[in-house]
Amino acid sequence: MNNLGIVIEREYRERVAKKSFLITTLLMPVLMLMLMVAPSAMLFFGGQSQSDILVIDNSGVIVPHLKSDENVRYTATSGISVDSALRRDDCTGVLVIPRDVVEAENAKVRLFTNGPSSISLEENITGQINSTIEDIRLRQYNIDNLSEILDKVHSEIVLSSKRNDKESDEESSAGLSFGLGILLTFVLYMFLLIYGQMVMTSIIEEKGNRVLELVVSSVKPSQLMMGKIVGVALVALTQIVIWTVLMGAMITFVLPAVIPPELAADIASANAGNLDAVSSDIDLVKAFAMFGNIGYMMGIMFVLMLFLVFGFLLYSALFAAIGSAIDNIQDASQLTTIITIPIILGLIFSFQAANDPMGPVAFWLSMFPLTSPMVMMARVPFGIPAWEIVLSIAILIVSTLFIIWMAGKIYRVGIFMYGKKPNLKELMRWVKYK
Repeated sequence: MNNLGIVIEREYRERVAKKSFLITTLLMPVLMLMLMVAPSAMLFFGGQSQSDILVIDNSGVIVPHLKSDENVRYTATSGISVDSALRRDDCTGVLVIPRDVVEAENAKVRLFTNGPSSISLEENITGQINSTIEDIRLRQYNIDNLSEILDKVHSEIVLSSKRNDKESDEESSAGLSFGLGILLTFVLYMFLLIYGQMVMTSIIEEKGNRVLELVVSSVKPSQLMMGKIVGVALVALTQIVIWTVLMGAMITFVLPAVIPPELAADIASANAGNLDAVSSDIDLVKAFAMFGNIGYMMGIMFVLMLFLVFGFLLYSALFAAIGSAIDNIQDASQLTTIITIPIILGLIFSFQAANDPMGPVAFWLSMFPLTSPMVMMARVPFGIPAWEIVLSIAILIVSTLFIIWMAGKIYRVGIFMYGKKPNLKELMRWVKYK
């Protein structure tokens, strides 16, 4: 095995053998599963506590129309003060409706409670009162079947977008593409920051222990730097592969068990292209159908892996250069800020890119190598032209090779420098050394 392979193996084995690696690798899918199952479990086991509301209706026309359910129970009352009502054991709150609630433009209905009220309770009250007021006002026009006429006039369209080209024959949703793009951007953002700084920290620790001086006697500095970068990259890829396999197994075997049968039937109809048969929330059904589209998701994952690999190589080379140039982690803040700013800007502008994926800002930032990993992944779910993805990756690869060469120049000088905190100008002078 050559020296580079030895360094890669050492770096990989050292990190994979740590308990923190095993804990985070196994814990992440469990946390993701809990996030998926928690809403259903809360609805199934917890539900909502029942609220007993005493209603003082000064108008006399609202309370007959308030309907109680398993969460809220309304009881009409009169001749009692709010304070007295709240002292009763069977009273959660007191609802006071003014006399002019129907005639007033913005009538003030007041809810008095002993503790904080819930959002669902307030929505129940406002929804029922507004509906009752609207019905009363409609009847004042003395038009037969006016409410039925308005119901027929009311419209709720379902908009589905479809690209008019030969490359795509499937319907798409801008909202779902936006959400998926931002999710992928956050994955890249966390990946580049966490694992890039891991490379820098490792180099700083070994430089402080004078380990690097011993290692470079038998290994070239460039091989040592690349060995650390590739070793950490393999650690990250190992975690990603394990997470992908575990999450895939959970989605295949666990998620169907918590999906209601009606929703499962609607997802099957959506996958078959029969959206007219869908009775559940159309956006929710489209989301499940999109993630269940194996070809679509595999294409996105392939592009994601390309930007993950080359984006990591680029930024980890920069972090490695900084790690070699300083003696302790406290001195790294000024130089690491220069590197993290493009990553943060990429995350910020990814929202603009997802909102307008074909705009000039999105295009040019997805070609700039320091922001292209985040910004391009925000655009990919929208089905942008393939040549833009290829061009962006090509620019990123060329830039990565240049950055690795430049970082190698800094690295071979920096690992022998002690007691000096270099600035950016000093680092550029190291690049020119032969």
